[in-house]
Amino acid sequence: MKLFVLSVYIYLRGVFLATRHFSLSQQLERVRRAGPDHRSLYWWYNRRRLTDLMTAFLFLSPSLLLFGVFVYYALGFNIYLSFTSWNFLSETKTFIGFANFERMFSDQRFWRVVFNTFYYAVGSVTLSLIFGLALALLLNCQLPWRGFFRTLIFSPYVTTIAAISLLWIWIFDPRYGLINYVLGLIGIEGPRWLTSTTWAMPALIIMNVWHTVGYCMVIYLAGLSAIPRDLHEAAAIDGAGRWAIFRYVTLPLLSPTTFFLVVTSLIGALQVFDSVAVMTRGGPVDATKVFNYYIYEQAFAFFRAGYAAAVALVLFIMILALTAIQIHLSRRWVHYQ
Repeated sequence: MKLFVLSVYIYLRGVFLATRHFSLSQQLERVRRAGPDHRSLYWWYNRRRLTDLMTAFLFLSPSLLLFGVFVYYALGFNIYLSFTSWNFLSETKTFIGFANFERMFSDQRFWRVVFNTFYYAVGSVTLSLIFGLALALLLNCQLPWRGFFRTLIFSPYVTTIAAISLLWIWIFDPRYGLINYVLGLIGIEGPRWLTSTTWAMPALIIMNVWHTVGYCMVIYLAGLSAIPRDLHEAAAIDGAGRWAIFRYVTLPLLSPTTFFLVVTSLIGALQVFDSVAVMTRGGPVDATKVFNYYIYEQAFAFFRAGYAAAVALVLFIMILALTAIQIHLSRRWVHYQ
């Protein structure tokens, strides 16, 4: 969803700039040649607008067709399904109105899914941003082998979630896992991570932080490189210490980068599925059942397509509302140069 919104904006912006192939001087020259005959100028202006519109539509038509079939039609069909009862096998879809939503909001398991999803999203996004910023500040210094360490930390992000999940299943193994082995060396008995209702969700959060911290680090490194060094030097000359420079100079100037990471990371975390499906399958006792896995289970395990579509629609509305709220609140704390 985040890639869809960003790609549409970038594509539309590019087409808009591409269609404006007449410079301002050329347009003024045409106006001068038109003289007092405003009718010819009006005809040329409308013809220019029509040509630009057709050119933009020509460039946009492949993307509009692609998004229309795989995004807009799918979204519309999902909204229609959310008001029906269908089991994938029958050809008839019975219209039942808001019955799916009434059942959903009265189901305690659904509210447990909501809690689990936000628990996972808030925990993983917060820790990824904190550790990503810390690593970016460390590796932004002139350290030996910093290019190697940047690559090493970023490499988990380009690895498939399924492979990472299998690796962390072994790491979290209560008897032979690496984490419990290290804890045993210092006299601490490790928990049964993935089979404990208390520790299963923290285990998933730890795995996701390890997976995404490199991405956050790279984005923060890009933000740090855009901060003028003159500001840090001026603050140091005025007597500011390292903490004061970080708090009053670096953090405010990194607020656009933080805002971007919060929005995109939160959208991604709310749609987690792969790691849950491989590592815990929503268990134990629904302790790690999140939205997407709950939708998958209702649709393809219990064949409740209409109910699954209703849950998916609620997830879409939640993500849309949270994104709108974050964009609105960003005016108070995001500072652009």
